[in-house]
Amino acid sequence: MSRIGRKPINIPAGVEVKLDNGVITVKGPKGTLTREVHPNMTVNIEDGVITVTRPNDEKENRALHGLTRTLIANMVEGVTDGFKKELEVNGVGYRVQKQGKNLVMNLGYSHQVTVSETDEIKIEVPAPNKIIILGIDKQKVGQFAAEVRSKRPPEPYKGKGIKYVYEHIRRKEGKAGKGAKK
Repeated sequence: MSRIGRKPINIPAGVEVKLDNGVITVKGPKGTLTREVHPNMTVNIEDGVITVTRPNDEKENRALHGLTRTLIANMVEGVTDGFKKELEVNGVGYRVQKQGKNLVMNLGYSHQVTVSETDEIKIEVPAPNKIIILGIDKQKVGQFAAEVRSKRPPEPYKGKGIKYVYEHIRRKEGKAGKGAKK
């Protein structure tokens, strides 16, 4: 049996969960999220606890069991606390700033790179080299952060570019570092 799939999800105060026709809706202080549940999975909501069960031990159902439980748990966490990804900009002359609802980045190109925040995604710039992406949907926050990072991914020689705060860039020696032939 899936250890993750068996874990019950506690519904915190101020969060409302509804299930009708295979669509689960989670409403909380930060917003509302909806997701379609796979028809093989059974979701029960009783006494402030959500449990996910599967009909049998077929491979597909075992895979969906833990996934479904985790997706619902992320929805509950998103509407209560929200999710955030922090990015760091490294490089001489590389900096970011917020202009209205736009994130304007100087990344060593001949032009500025602009990314707009959406209704679901908010952007904060506490420092010229730091970006914080906030939202209630974990998948959308991660995807938006990956798109911002892709504007100038970190390179291994000087470490310049946009990276996640927790990310460690493996550095390489340049061509002179191999030991010149004599």
